[in-house]
Amino acid sequence: MNRRKTLWKQLALLLAVIGPGIVTGSVDNDAGGITTYSVAGSLHGFNMLWTLGPAFLVLIAVQEMNSRMGLATGKGLADLIRENAGVKITFFLFAALFVADVGNTTTEFAGIAGSSEILGISKYISVPLVAALVWFVVVKGTYKSAERLFLIFSTFLLSYVVSALMANPDWNEIGKALVHPKVDWNRGAVELVVGLIGTTVAPWMMFYMQSAVTEKGLTMKDYKFTLIDVTFGCLLTVVVAFFIMVACGSTLHVHGIHIEKAADAARALEPLAGRFASLIFSLGLFVASFFSACILPVASSFYICEAFGFEAGIDKSWKEAPQFYTLFTAILGLGALVIMIPGIPLVRITILTQVLNGLLLPLVLLGMMLLSGKREVMGAHVNGPVTSIIGWTTTVILSLLSLTLIGLTVFG
Repeated sequence: MNRRKTLWKQLALLLAVIGPGIVTGSVDNDAGGITTYSVAGSLHGFNMLWTLGPAFLVLIAVQEMNSRMGLATGKGLADLIRENAGVKITFFLFAALFVADVGNTTTEFAGIAGSSEILGISKYISVPLVAALVWFVVVKGTYKSAERLFLIFSTFLLSYVVSALMANPDWNEIGKALVHPKVDWNRGAVELVVGLIGTTVAPWMMFYMQSAVTEKGLTMKDYKFTLIDVTFGCLLTVVVAFFIMVACGSTLHVHGIHIEKAADAARALEPLAGRFASLIFSLGLFVASFFSACILPVASSFYICEAFGFEAGIDKSWKEAPQFYTLFTAILGLGALVIMIPGIPLVRITILTQVLNGLLLPLVLLGMMLLSGKREVMGAHVNGPVTSIIGWTTTVILSLLSLTLIGLTVFG
């Protein structure tokens, strides 16, 4: 009887803690991520599935450190950077992050526009409606209600599993590709591998994860359950990515169809796997883009306000946190407005945003590693020898991948 009560108590604690890891992992499958996975499947079939293993390890290493820093200090990453790096460095870093996040938000609205047009809705209707809905959810909601809504959205990403199964994939071929992938190592393949692994971690995501942990009021006594939350979120990221690549590899690759955007994949699926599979893929893209359009402006506003000592948080009113809500409205509005401009060069905006993210990522990772190794900051919860090796290895690998991607993007 006591054992049963203990199990129920542990389950109740887990349910109280989960959220930040799952939400962060789910947002990782945004419009940019879905596009990358779709392109990989259409170009290389199942032969890029092996990249999801390293991507999972990189993602979980970064998110574990971010969550532990939040639990140990009770502060967000932006707050810690300002305290330890000074106001000048903080200002220039976060000014660049603001520009990058406006670009990232624009990319999410591009996903909303593309998927809604496949579903028969003009972007001039869908984009303003979604922007207004996102604004209402954040400004009028609370952290608890918003997190519950975000967790519900996370389940919709599993629609890609349905889309992949409807494509009737050859599981024997998938198994062979995982064990012995056949990749032509040309420049395009290298660029795609870099993109597949590099898309798992973005600067804003690291800030959001740590801020979400502190916003929820979690401490080191919740570490065990937070680690479960983080692990589950990372697994969800990889599972969704796997089935997107399987769906496109089973259909587009077999018929020699190459794509440039996730919306192209949804359109191309219809004659190959049926209208329903195409609609399911489009719905997944729409939900993922909507979901990310909610999180990105919130995350950006939260950590910028945190960095400069302004009040921030969904639980606060506009009067209590005017800078937070003004920033949120500005980022959301700019992202939606750019998509509405006829003939806007979205590909160029996406590339420039990707380059800026790539430049910022090594700086943020370096700061995170230095902070998580300082006893004055972390107390008894500094990185141990094993964690330090994993953390620095991850930092070096991600930095090299990021710089490689910049080089391929700029000079290619």
